[in-house]
Amino acid sequence: MLVNIIRIILSSIASLQIGESGIISEESLDVIPLKLLEMGCLPGTEVELLQIAPLKDPIYICVNGSHLAIRKEMASQILITKI
Repeated sequence: MLVNIIRIILSSIASLQIGESGIISEESLDVIPLKLLEMGCLPGTEVELLQIAPLKDPIYICVNGSHLAIRKEMASQILITKI
C-alpha cells in the first residue's frame, strides 16, 4: 500500500520576493494583530508582496485588493504557504 504524503512548507510573508504570493495559514491567527484581521489578513486569504522599503522596513502587501504597509517584524511572524 502506497501512502502519499503531502508536505506543506510554511514560510513567512517576510520571506516572499516581490511579486510572490502566499496563503495565510491558520497557525498565524494568534499572532496577527486585530487591526490587520479587521483589514482582511485572515487565515486562508491570499497575500502578495508588492514592494520593500529602501531600508527593508516596512514592506507593502496586497490583501483582498487593499494595499497595506506592515513592519517586517510582524511580517516575519505571519506564516504562509507559498503559491
